[in-house]
Amino acid sequence: MRVALNLEQLLQPVPGGTGRYVARLAALLPALFPGDEVVPFVAHHRTGDVVTALGRFGLDASNVRPPVVLPLPRPWLYDAWHVLGALSPARYSRSLAACDILHAPSPAVPPSGGRPLVVTVHDAAFELFPEAYTRHGLRFHRQGVAAAARRADAVITASRVAAAEIAAHTPISPEQLRVVPDGVDQVVPTVPEVASVLAALRLDDAPYVLWVGTLEPRKNVGTLVRALGELVQSRSVPHRLVLVSPGGWRGQGLITEADRSVLGDRLRVLGRVPEAHLRALYAGADLFCLPSLHEGFGLTVLEAMVQGTAVVCSDLPALREVAGEAAQFVGPHDANAWATAVGELLGDAGRLARLGTAGAERAKFFSWERCVQGTRAVYVEVLGGAGTRH
Repeated sequence: MRVALNLEQLLQPVPGGTGRYVARLAALLPALFPGDEVVPFVAHHRTGDVVTALGRFGLDASNVRPPVVLPLPRPWLYDAWHVLGALSPARYSRSLAACDILHAPSPAVPPSGGRPLVVTVHDAAFELFPEAYTRHGLRFHRQGVAAAARRADAVITASRVAAAEIAAHTPISPEQLRVVPDGVDQVVPTVPEVASVLAALRLDDAPYVLWVGTLEPRKNVGTLVRALGELVQSRSVPHRLVLVSPGGWRGQGLITEADRSVLGDRLRVLGRVPEAHLRALYAGADLFCLPSLHEGFGLTVLEAMVQGTAVVCSDLPALREVAGEAAQFVGPHDANAWATAVGELLGDAGRLARLGTAGAERAKFFSWERCVQGTRAVYVEVLGGAGTRH
């Protein structure tokens, strides 16, 4: 099986969890199924920029072939795909034309060029929280999902909750949807590796609570900052709050100056960090918190659980689906409730340990290998139907 796979997400300023998903598909499909081949493609970029972007996700000549570079930059290419229905990738490369199936792992949906098409849509947040998106971002998602509804033989999403939201709030039909849970890297750093990273980041002199995500309104990080400020003022808590984010959109004002001033130097905001550093940050934290207003899956919850770190997260259906009984759930809007939950857990070492152990066991069910196997099963299903939309 030859799969044409769009890697453009890896060149976005903030690739996010979708970027990790795309990278794992590219590397693991041919590794798990030696008879299969991934033929990647991207929009027009300089070769060096493509190599650098792929390298951030561990992709190089050893595990993925060089991407086909299409002739248009990303904005023009996406408009051609979504508005004009033009410029199928198969037009620009013999290797892409020879592929059996085309996979768009985000709502950047090209014309299929007559071959079966699979699209991944992670959630319907753009319809549920349109105010959290830029005008351009909202237009992109709506146009891409509409194209998926018209063109895709199957649409993959990562949770049953996300599938129900997509069916209810977008033109994609329930019959098109397939649930394939995302995976998580099952890599645990050693104690010396964790200590080395924390020392390099100057985080080795005090315990800390961790948050990881994109700085966008839906992630609701301001509630966590406010909660930790309340906790620091009301109790003798030695912890820092460490925020790890490569950036985001509409992030201005998510954390007020008043809340920043309460925490002072206890608030540490890190930018993009290498994956090895991120794993160490998860492993070194006393607690991971995710106060999101909406999630379609919740990959960062699983990333913390793999490291045996206890998790407090918003009481959202998708997070309950992913975390099961291995996390503590709090309503996303109540900073006081977050302060209480975090304070009680940080004061109960036994409960922290029990949650961490339960989380590590839960995370074993979410491997990238299982995700890739499930994705390939969708490919096989679609190919068996001979691309019914074409």
